[in-house]
Amino acid sequence: MNFAVGYQSTESDEENFVDLVADYREHIDEIYFPWFGAASGRAAIGSQRGIVDWQAQHRLEEDLKAFREMGMKLDLLFNANCYGGRAVSQHLQHEVGSTLDYLDSLVDGVDIVTTTSLAVARTVKKYFPGIDVRASVNMKIESPEAMSYVSGLFDSYYLCRDVQRNIEYVKQVREWCDENGKGLCLLANSGCLFRCPGQIFHDNMVAHDAEIDEMKNIENWTPHVCWNLYRQRENWSAILKSTWIRPEDLHHYEGLVDTVKLATRMHSRPRAVLLAYTAGKWRGNLLDLLEPGFARIFAPFIIDNSKFPDDWFDKISSCSHDCRNCAYCRQVLDRVLVDTSEEV
Repeated sequence: MNFAVGYQSTESDEENFVDLVADYREHIDEIYFPWFGAASGRAAIGSQRGIVDWQAQHRLEEDLKAFREMGMKLDLLFNANCYGGRAVSQHLQHEVGSTLDYLDSLVDGVDIVTTTSLAVARTVKKYFPGIDVRASVNMKIESPEAMSYVSGLFDSYYLCRDVQRNIEYVKQVREWCDENGKGLCLLANSGCLFRCPGQIFHDNMVAHDAEIDEMKNIENWTPHVCWNLYRQRENWSAILKSTWIRPEDLHHYEGLVDTVKLATRMHSRPRAVLLAYTAGKWRGNLLDLLEPGFARIFAPFIIDNSKFPDDWFDKISSCSHDCRNCAYCRQVLDRVLVDTSEEV
């Protein structure tokens, strides 16, 4: 299985991300990263509320050189959900082009550009035809029909998280990709809710993170559906209905996807994520692998990954999502939920 991991810019007293990647070199095929100060699917690296880490740009460039020396593919992210008034502008086109030109001189270019933007995809296709243009998971593309509509812009696709547990459906999408010369990828450790109604709102917030930070915002309110939902224990079974794939179940996707993305850009324990998914097993709190992970809101309870029933993957991979008439996830939660405060 080929893994793609998200770049972290680490300070000198933290674990060096290049060293971490080197430890798992045989499993990692791609490094995905945003450019310094640019909006993407997560908060921009290098600056926050006017405070600039002036060394972050240098660290990023040196780390990219190190990844190149390891033979890694480089995936540049232009995957912000919104570019505001610049969405179809020459300004955005020039930003993309100048960044790619600079990376060409720095590390012999990038191999992939992952984007949510049709304008960015068009720019890369037109001016940098040797680069694989990949549709971001945030585009929520879930069918071969949708893929075909933009097949002239994209060479590969991240499958919508909401359908990736349906293994028979993934096989159908793989068949279309093979017939049309397209690549297929998935994100394995997302903690996001299944068909979250707040995802677009949240992704737009992230795209405008720098502006939002400068506002006097609503006090004592969390604008994220998931964090509010999990404040009530009766909603905890929703975590099992989400889109993540356990390390133990990832082998079912061998031959069906070209690349498995691991969310590590903002993760507090990227080594644990790599350890679990490369080994195909995890004996610990499942929440520690996800991003977002929710471990602190579930505490002192954990979800013991070793306690999942043997029929777990068979059940979720053929799930009809008729939750009102099914108690399976609630029953499994009773089995895997462990109160660590009772441990001696």
